[in-house]
Amino acid sequence: MLLRQARLAPGADPADLRIHDGRVGGSAGDDGAGEVVDLGGRLVLPGLWDSHVHFDQWALSQAALDLSGARSAAEVVALFATRLEEPEPDVVVAHGFRDGLWPDEPNAALLDAIAPHRPLVAVSADLHSAWLNTAALQHFSLAPHPTGLLREAEFMPLMNELQRVDPDVLDRWVDEAARAVAARGVVGIVDFEIADNITAWSRRITAGTDRLRVRCGIWPQWLDATIDAGWRTGDEIPGTGGLATVGPMKVIVDGSLGTRTAYCHDPYPDGDHGVLTVPPDQLARWMTRARDHGIDSAIHAIGDRACEHVLDCFETTGTRGSVEHAQLVADADFARFAQLGVTASIQPAHVHDDAELADRYWAGRTARAFPYGTLLGSGATLSLGSDAPVARLDPWLTLAAAVDRTLPDGRVWHREHELPWPVALAASTGGRERVTAGDVADLVVLNADALPATGAALAETPVWGTMLGGRWTYGPLCEN
Repeated sequence: MLLRQARLAPGADPADLRIHDGRVGGSAGDDGAGEVVDLGGRLVLPGLWDSHVHFDQWALSQAALDLSGARSAAEVVALFATRLEEPEPDVVVAHGFRDGLWPDEPNAALLDAIAPHRPLVAVSADLHSAWLNTAALQHFSLAPHPTGLLREAEFMPLMNELQRVDPDVLDRWVDEAARAVAARGVVGIVDFEIADNITAWSRRITAGTDRLRVRCGIWPQWLDATIDAGWRTGDEIPGTGGLATVGPMKVIVDGSLGTRTAYCHDPYPDGDHGVLTVPPDQLARWMTRARDHGIDSAIHAIGDRACEHVLDCFETTGTRGSVEHAQLVADADFARFAQLGVTASIQPAHVHDDAELADRYWAGRTARAFPYGTLLGSGATLSLGSDAPVARLDPWLTLAAAVDRTLPDGRVWHREHELPWPVALAASTGGRERVTAGDVADLVVLNADALPATGAALAETPVWGTMLGGRWTYGPLCEN
């Protein structure tokens, strides 16, 4: 294929780009080009990755009642009331509530008042808690609860049960979600769904879900089976045409800011320090076992004390991998990312949702909250993602929040942590700042010849086409 008039950087002159055997072949003339596509000077960038998603939950959230706009428990109740007019499904699941700034508190009794017999479940935006009415507690065979608000260990085992659907239905929804994100220039994801991701994605890709590359995260409950099968991080999964590979082991060691359970050195206003869900000695044992069998580690740490523990474990085990989130980092720990070769896997769009929470619950510490500039300055390698469905799976929203710390209300929140565009792009593409000869032909073509000037405009960047390994997965030339 020959892509005519492809602009490879903002302000660069258009040039012709050859695609051969799934790779970028450099500039070329017509000879032997095969199909010729005139891009008319459109900007061509490396295809975008989302380095942290929960893809089943993302697909399921599209079918759930949306609570992201609710500003109180009372508003959630009103939203549920509108859904009760529909006879299906038996269990009404909603997603996306954020109660950290509400004037009232979630309570089962509020939901019981409108649905004494029909199960209602509201999942928090951060996936660390859920609010159930009494009928839902009974439906899922849970003991009576004083508030119906289940947090962390009370909630996590229930997550995959709340919206359980037939695997064929879920796979169809996943395929639809994959098509939608390909339309935003996404070529790959790191999937941290709490599931047997290797088996799930092998099945899906074999069935025709082929618009994304997927690195399949491994949770501790599947670690032994992965080792027994001889899998190592980076291995291609047979039968997937190279689209699915084995990812890192994923472990969650603390809570979240939204649920006020991130494990911190300093206390929250109520005097609590958050929740440490996996103690360092257990984490070190898991990381050592993974390391010994060629499996990297991706460890969730949001609070600064949790981050310290995780970095300690990377240091003592010599494991390769990443700290997922690193939303609050102690001053003494910034340099350790580069020293230990640990990637900071960050989700910039959380700044939009959580800045006010940080101002309230991490008061006096926000200069080192979502501290992307300091991480960059300390030499850390950065990787960008969404944590979907916690934030929308849209790389342009992620990039916009990374390069522009202007909040939706117009406030600029800690501008010192804005990332330069080349850094943010490379952190979203596996290190590629621009398309070069020899690259795998994973590309995104914008319906523009330049990048928008503001973060708000960048978030709405129009995509003309997406290419994966030299074939179109979205756009006017995509076959289906």
